[in-house]
This record gives sequence, C-alpha cells and structure tokens, in this order.
Amino acid sequence: MKKLLMASAAVALCAGAASAEEVKIGVLIGFTGPIESLTPAMAAASEMAMKEVSDSGKFLDGSTVVSVRGDSTCGDAAAGTAAAERLVTADKVQGIVGGDCSGVTGAVLQNVARPNGMVMISPSATSPALTTAEDDGLFFRTAPSDAREGEVMAETLTEKGIKSIALTYTNNDYGKGLAESIANAFIAKGGTVTINAAHDDGKADYSSEVAALAAAGGDILVVAGYLDQGGKGIIQASLDTGAFSTFGLPGGMIGDSLPTAIGPGLNGSWGQIAGSDSAGAAKFEEMMKAGGFDGTSAYSPESYDAAALILLAMQAAKSTDPKVYKDKVMELANGPGEKIYPGDLAKALELIAAGQPIDYEGATAVTLIGPGESAGRYRLIEVQDGKNATVGWK
Repeated sequence: MKKLLMASAAVALCAGAASAEEVKIGVLIGFTGPIESLTPAMAAASEMAMKEVSDSGKFLDGSTVVSVRGDSTCGDAAAGTAAAERLVTADKVQGIVGGDCSGVTGAVLQNVARPNGMVMISPSATSPALTTAEDDGLFFRTAPSDAREGEVMAETLTEKGIKSIALTYTNNDYGKGLAESIANAFIAKGGTVTINAAHDDGKADYSSEVAALAAAGGDILVVAGYLDQGGKGIIQASLDTGAFSTFGLPGGMIGDSLPTAIGPGLNGSWGQIAGSDSAGAAKFEEMMKAGGFDGTSAYSPESYDAAALILLAMQAAKSTDPKVYKDKVMELANGPGEKIYPGDLAKALELIAAGQPIDYEGATAVTLIGPGESAGRYRLIEVQDGKNATVGWK
C-alpha cells in the first residue's frame, strides 16, 4: 500500500485535476451484531463496484480504489462512531459506504461525517428520522425510507384480508420508526393494531414479551426486528408456545439465516425487502454469482450502488474531496443521460470524462428523491419449504 500523501499534496489532489493515486473508501457495516449474516454479501457488492472502477484504469487519471472495512456493530452507536472516526482520521478514507442500521448511521452522521465533511451513502439505514436529519448535503441512501415500507406492508396485509395485527419492534430508532409507519398505514386502511410493543435484542428468553403479544391477539404477528437477534427470538418463542403461527417480516427480518434457524415453522410467513426487478438487478445477480455471492441477499444491490455513486461522483467532480463531489451524486443518479447498469462503470467513467451526461440506474433502478434517498421498490417474500421465495413486487 502506498504511503499517505503529505498534507500539501493531498490538498492539491482534492482541489483540482487528480493524478493517479490510491483512493480509500470505507465500508462501515455490522460485520458483528444483529444483521451480521447479511454483511458479507453487502461488503462484497460494494467492493465489486470498487474493483470494477479500479480495474478500468479510467478513474481519475488511473487512480486505484481500496476498500477499508469498519465494523459498525449495527447496534452499538458508540462502537460504530469509533469505527467511523478511525476510518476518517487514521485510514483517511474519502467516502463511506454506510452505515447500515439507522441508529448507528445517525450517530456517525452527526458525530463524524458532518464535523469532518465526509460523504456517507447508506445501503440499508431506513429510519424515516434520517429524512429530516441535518446532513450538510453529505448523506444519501440507496435504500428507501421505512415510511414507504410501512405503506407497502399495510397494502399487503389488506390484500391478504388481515383485519388485525400484533406488532413488536426492536427497541431502537429503526424499530420505532418502522413500527410507527406500519401501524399508521394499516390503521389508515381500516386495520386494527392490538398491541405495539418494543423488545430488546440479545435476550435469552422472550417468553414474557410473547405472552403480552398473545394476550392482545391478532390475525398475525408483525415482527419489526432483526433476523439474527431479538426478532428471531420472538418468532421462536411464539412458535414454541403456540402464540402465533404466521409472521409478517419487514426488511430487517429478511435473510436466508432466519428460515434456516427457525425451520418449517416459518413456512407461510411473508414480508418485503427493498429490491428491484430491473434489468440492472438481473445483471448484478449474475456478477455476484460469478464472484461466489448471492446477489439477491438483502441490501447487497444497494451496497453496489452506494459505492458506484461515490466513485462516479468523484469522477464527475474531478476531485476526491467529499465537500466537492457531494454535489454530483443527485445529478448522476437522476440523469438525464445514458443509462448505466452494473458492469458499465468503465463506460460511465469514459462518458463523464468526455463531459457526457449519465443516468445511473445501477442494480436498483436508482432514483433519489427529497434529501437524497431512494424512491424505493420492494421485493415481496414468502417463506416456502424453508427458503425465502420472491412472489411479487411493489
């Protein structure tokens, strides 16, 4: 690895025409914690975009791209903030893919990104609170807000003829925001929420929480939690006691590890996860399969798009300074211009260098709205024969 540039040279690089250098991008996601089963594919996807750009030889006069990983833990804001601080101050990254979970992401945004003028593009932080967070134009999301997911879940509940739900959520910013969105949208459609109760992650026994949910009743139990933590525990305890037999599964509960852990008892449960049935999604899945990863794994397409947008914005700004290239992200994501899909990043770099406009579609048909978050589309999931099967799109 090349030695870091002296400060004066770094200023020159960021200020104008870039010479070939090593550009570091942080990947700040929960390699440990309540969604750790999802993060190998997320990291692989973001690093696949970095390699594609680096191998092209067309990025900022032949500059190369290096990934630097940081563990957000997903659940510990202090640990995630410390990891982000190391990425920025010690590793000298020039952009961050992440964070992943909403509470950690919000803490990193306020305590690290804003004070240091660092761009963050999150592939999976979905709390509605992040929509209105002060961000100095530095924060973007390739995953849609949970405000949209609440509407999607309420629509599906209504279509399935469900009149009442019990609702439990992980006791953090993500869970609270998602549960509120689901409850409000379902009530607006005439449904009844019998109980809306928090649960904590990391407990060995969820029998008391499940007893309260069972006492309230409902046609189905909606679990707005994490598939590798409390959400899994709630479902297992519900099945063990016969409290509920069918579960609604929002995004944080979608992943191969959950049906594997729960077994046949999860069959017939259903939910949704951010995703796209676009041509770009199909191409992304092929590329991931060639690399030995599952391209349908939750938030992996969004991770590819997050990394790609950072690097293409640098190319468009002719600068690796986040305070400069941040202004190019929305422009590239929303066109107009030639559409760019996974595998097209070399072409995109050429077009940008030639002054030609592009419309980055990526793996998720990216369109950024409002303060820089995805407009959003969802893959509908049903657990069939112990596996998550795609049964539709919204």
